Amino acid sequence: MTRSLRTGAVAVAALAASFALTACGGDANKDSGADASASATPGAGGGEDSGASGSGAVDAAALEGTWVGLTEGKNVTVSVASRQVALVADQSVCQGEVKDMGGEPMLALKCTGGSTDRTMGAIDAVDGSKLVVSWDGGVKDTFTKAEAGKLPSGMPSLPDLPDIPAP
Repeated sequence: MTRSLRTGAVAVAALAASFALTACGGDANKDSGADASASATPGAGGGEDSGASGSGAVDAAALEGTWVGLTEGKNVTVSVASRQVALVADQSVCQGEVKDMGGEPMLALKCTGGSTDRTMGAIDAVDGSKLVVSWDGGVKDTFTKAEAGKLPSGMPSLPDLPDIPAP
């Protein structure tokens, strides 16, 4: 019981942090980010390959925003704002930054609890609505972009708490 409460609390805190990161750059992205990142992203209309494979031209600005996905039946959320990254996956909360590694942006994170599944992630593909990240730990996540200012759909609800009498 305590474990599920703690897990739920961690997930809520991390989700709140990811939305806070998104809110920090919200209006700027509406003016230039959404259209600019879509047009600057490979495969967003120019007939080029979508993502990093072959083209070598993943634009770090295309990573901006909050992305949600389901990997092995578990929710994974990643939020990127001003090259800062927050990720919530299962019972791990990770934070870090977008780093340029050999000309390609990668997600470099440190996770709570010593998890190493998602510490260095290569961008396999990114466009205006989909992000695919392969992690050095062997996990591959596929995300869809969450709509700014709205909670993502398909998230699990927190468990009902029992009534606890006041002391």
